[in-house]
Amino acid sequence: MGVDVLLGLQWGDEGKGKIIDKVCKDYQVVCRFQGGPNAGHTLYAADQKIVLHTIPSAILHEGIDNLIGNGVVIDPVTFEKETDKLKGLGYEIAHKLIIARKAHLILPSHQLLDIASEQSKGLNKIGSTLKGIGPTYMDKTGRNGLRVGDLELAGFDKKYQVLKEKHLDLARIYPEVEYDLEKAEEKWFASLENLRAFRKVDVEYYIDQALREGRNVLAEGAQGSMLDIDFGTYPYVTSSNTISAGVCTGVGVPPGKIGKVIGITKAYCTRVGGGPFPTELFDETGDQLRKAGHEFGSTTGRPRRCGWIDLVQLNYSIMINGVNELIMTKIDVLNDFDTIRACDSYLDGQGEKTKTIPFDLDHSGYQPQYLSFPGWGTSLHEAQTFDQLPGAARHYIESLENLLRRKFSLISVGVGRDEVIER
Repeated sequence: MGVDVLLGLQWGDEGKGKIIDKVCKDYQVVCRFQGGPNAGHTLYAADQKIVLHTIPSAILHEGIDNLIGNGVVIDPVTFEKETDKLKGLGYEIAHKLIIARKAHLILPSHQLLDIASEQSKGLNKIGSTLKGIGPTYMDKTGRNGLRVGDLELAGFDKKYQVLKEKHLDLARIYPEVEYDLEKAEEKWFASLENLRAFRKVDVEYYIDQALREGRNVLAEGAQGSMLDIDFGTYPYVTSSNTISAGVCTGVGVPPGKIGKVIGITKAYCTRVGGGPFPTELFDETGDQLRKAGHEFGSTTGRPRRCGWIDLVQLNYSIMINGVNELIMTKIDVLNDFDTIRACDSYLDGQGEKTKTIPFDLDHSGYQPQYLSFPGWGTSLHEAQTFDQLPGAARHYIESLENLLRRKFSLISVGVGRDEVIER
């Protein structure tokens, strides 16, 4: 018995929340293993849109423990808003939401540092969500962060003040920004009571025991693989390991206990914030993708950059994650396109083709080379089997399978929870 992994293969926003919500019925434990409130997983239940930033996406289901792993960084204020939202919708969550003691806390002064640092970059901004994620991970690796378990120990307030003063000293190297730290602290300390109310565990022992008992465990990725701190498009990345290897450190699982790795990709591609995006479209086609796909960030509200699917990038993500099977989302967004394209290689400055991600992708001037496919010009949302899809849609999917050397086990054909084709 191992821990299965489900994660995004692009730059995020692949529809992980909906898919977790769909497949979690086969699991007794679903855990987040990295990231923080910079993630935004969108679920739809009874026509109600629910956006989760910290809580795992199986929280709407009974009989499943939802675990926030030690690799996650938690903002108690955001966490309280999420729990209050779920309670207000009638969901009882206290018995099925569990938090790792070793998860680090995001302080108000982390957010101050994040805002000041990003604003100081001018035109070279990396696209931070300004949630304090980066500074929190910096304190984690700097060995002076605050963790959830510290709430249970004496001297918490003193530890908080020491870390806050360190942050204020660091903030002085940046131009002054507008941020009401005192007001933010008031909300933060009030929200700690909500955080204290939930069950805390030593996550490595909890997962080990779950596996010994034969319980099925699913690890849920937050940001996409191309935002991984080591293997993403650095420096335009997040501050944690978003790939499958991050599960080992994010919930305390040995490598030999990783089971199936499932990768999610959109039928096209999007990105939020700065950084390289070879297939980005700056024309009417890009605008059409954005409007049809409602491509606006669930966390930031920012319009997403849109482009055709990039198979060079996808094959790279499949390789570093060890993906066994694929899931496609939002193919319905392509319903009204006469021609659909897919990048299968890059052309470098010397006219040479490559199918690998170059180290200097951000500055290299590599040009995407495309394959073209006919569109299908009709809605897909009523299709319940693969054979019920239009021939052109089946041809597009099967062509991608051949180029990616993996099969799509699920294909999402609409926004509804049940608008998913299982193969």
